[in-house]
Amino acid sequence: MKDPAVALKKLVGEPRSKTLGRRLHEGAKAFEAERFADARTALGPVVKEAPELPEGRELMGLILYRLGKWKEAIKHLESFRELAGSTEQHPVLADAHRALGNWADVDALWAELGEASPSAELVVEGRIVVAGAKADQGDLTSAIRLLEQNWKPPKRPMGHHLRRAYALADLYDRAGRAPRARELFSWVAGHAPDLADVQQRVKALS
Repeated sequence: MKDPAVALKKLVGEPRSKTLGRRLHEGAKAFEAERFADARTALGPVVKEAPELPEGRELMGLILYRLGKWKEAIKHLESFRELAGSTEQHPVLADAHRALGNWADVDALWAELGEASPSAELVVEGRIVVAGAKADQGDLTSAIRLLEQNWKPPKRPMGHHLRRAYALADLYDRAGRAPRARELFSWVAGHAPDLADVQQRVKALS
């Protein structure tokens, strides 16, 4: 993607582009600080006046996703997808569709991720969402199989490895496989004791 400042200048002209550039920056800062309502307010004029700016659409989609505004988030993330030709936010987009029960859309986005072969982290995040969607539909067996596929606990796990392991442990627990769930939750807790409620999950299964 182009530099947002350059793109804004072409879209709205130099005087206004500076103001909207500041708004984009303020929105990003508020988002990072998890002040999502403030981020939405700051970014509003950017999306309204420069709807073809990928960065504005992407950020607004992420803000609305964090606010639980699924339909609105999907609208902006779909625009980002088209403008940027990117699969970077496919896991978030898929999770918004999952929240609405749009199972076919979840599957289609997962297929696109597979075809694009993006980073391992992005694929893992997508895998977690798809497994969650299968579990939501009552198919725990398929959900577990998807997260188990090629899974091997790494010696130096990164965030996406730990999130995958937590999701898999949760599915084991839901499927009544308590020993396996306890083992995996304990592994996660050993590397990331503050991840979600992992310590409580370990205690509950002990």
